[in-house]
Amino acid sequence: MANETKTGLENLDKELSALYQPKATSARPQQRKSTTDSKSSKRKPAAKKPFQAKGKRKRAIARATLTPGGSGKITVNGIDINLFRPKEIRELVLEPIRATRAAAAVAGRSDISVNSRGGGFSGQAQAARTAIAKVIVAASSSPESLRSFYMEYDRNLLIDDTRRVEPKKFKGPKARARFQKSYR
Repeated sequence: MANETKTGLENLDKELSALYQPKATSARPQQRKSTTDSKSSKRKPAAKKPFQAKGKRKRAIARATLTPGGSGKITVNGIDINLFRPKEIRELVLEPIRATRAAAAVAGRSDISVNSRGGGFSGQAQAARTAIAKVIVAASSSPESLRSFYMEYDRNLLIDDTRRVEPKKFKGPKARARFQKSYR
C-alpha cells in the first residue's frame, strides 16, 4: 500500500514538473524569412488595445479604461457599478451609456474600468461620467457622430468643467462673505 502511494506521488511529481518546465525549443536554428515570403504570409490580427481617457471635476480626477471584447462589465474603483448607492450617483455615472444606442452597443461588448481620486463622491461621479463618455467616443466606430450627439445632449460629457473653488480671503468666513458687524 505504501508502494502504491509512492508511485502515485512520483507520477504526480513528473506531471507537475512537465507542466511547469518551459517548452524546449527546436534543435534546428530558425531561418529568416525573405521579404517576399513575409508579404505573402497572412498576418495575425492585432490584439485589441484598450482605450483610455480622463475626466476632471473640481478636485476629482477619473481615469477610464475601455477593454474591447469584454462582457459589458463596468467598475468604478474596483466596485461593480450596480452596487453603487445612492441611485442618483449610479444613474449619473451611467448617463453617457444610456444616452444613445451606439454608446450602449460599444459599452455592451467591452469592459470599462474607472479609477477616480480626489474630491468628494459627487465630484468623482461627475469626473467618472466625463471619462466614460470620452472613452466611448474614442472606441466607437463613428466617433464624430457620437461626439456631436454628446455635445448637443450635454457639453460636460466631453468637456471637463474648469470651475474650481475660490480660495478663502481674510476678513470673512468664506471667499466672498464678510463677517457681520454688530453695533450692540
